[in-house]
Amino acid sequence: MNFIGSHILSVTQFDRAAIDRVFEVADRMSPYANRQKVTRVLEGCILGNMFFEPSTRTRVSFGCAFNLLGGEVRETTEIKTSALAKGESFYDTARVLSGYSDVIVMRHRIEGSVDEFASASRVPVLNGGDGSNEHPSQALLDLYTIKKELAGHGKSIDGLRIALIGDLRNGRAVHSLCRLLGLYQDVHFTLISPPELSLGPEYIAGLQAAGHEVVRSEKMHAGISHADILYVTRTQEERFPSQAEADRYKGLFRLNQSIYTEYCEPNTVIMHPLPRDSRDNANELDNDLNENPNLAIFRQTDNGVLIRMALFALILDVADQVDDTARDVNWYTAKRF
Repeated sequence: MNFIGSHILSVTQFDRAAIDRVFEVADRMSPYANRQKVTRVLEGCILGNMFFEPSTRTRVSFGCAFNLLGGEVRETTEIKTSALAKGESFYDTARVLSGYSDVIVMRHRIEGSVDEFASASRVPVLNGGDGSNEHPSQALLDLYTIKKELAGHGKSIDGLRIALIGDLRNGRAVHSLCRLLGLYQDVHFTLISPPELSLGPEYIAGLQAAGHEVVRSEKMHAGISHADILYVTRTQEERFPSQAEADRYKGLFRLNQSIYTEYCEPNTVIMHPLPRDSRDNANELDNDLNENPNLAIFRQTDNGVLIRMALFALILDVADQVDDTARDVNWYTAKRF
């Protein structure tokens, strides 16, 4: 894969060599993300952060990643604050805003919208999530987290046992992660969801065609008993035709410390793409798990900065120049990693 000047629109662009390259660069970003060093390698470079669907982690971490490389961030949030609300086309918006930016990250609620925007952009575009379709950078940071968590237990992604739990039909992070995991060897997937929210048949067929074992279940306790990774997702209520319909599925699968202790192996890692829904009628990951050392959800968010720094560095062709302008920080900084 040639990263330089490329759009990042789908995980289907990646093979294992490309993933390894992203992870290698991400590893080298740790001193900067951890505020041990400062680099100005992207000084004068501008990121257009265009988020037309609600976002906290993705929007802020992309901006943080760009700032940590020395670049500047310009943000557009919500369609009603943009000219799209006045009827402007994606084509016109892309042509204009790509003249103001060196790279753009875009999120939109409509599947395929980021691809359409990128086709008219004059600069690289990264997909920050398009409807229930894909979320490439989330899948990369999830895979990076899985790799690091497993390495701590002497394991690798090849041979992984993963349980995917919750709204698998609408979860774009799940869709992208499954496609990346399909590149590895001998992965065992347990898909835990109500039938109406099961993973799309095209994803299952792809995994099976690649030689992976896929087991479907509606019962969580049995499905989590032999997993290395639990990947829990919330009900994607924004994808449902009504709130009442979404509420039917909230709270069906709840994990707490008691259930974890009884059914999971001692080193089973808990992941979640966030936000976790902590409301009483949902609460898919109970707060009593917060002190569990195998709860990796905040290590995931930290890793997101590293992965997004790596993507920017590779796309803008500065991955091997980051250390050239490095210096130590001159302020107090708390330990983050």
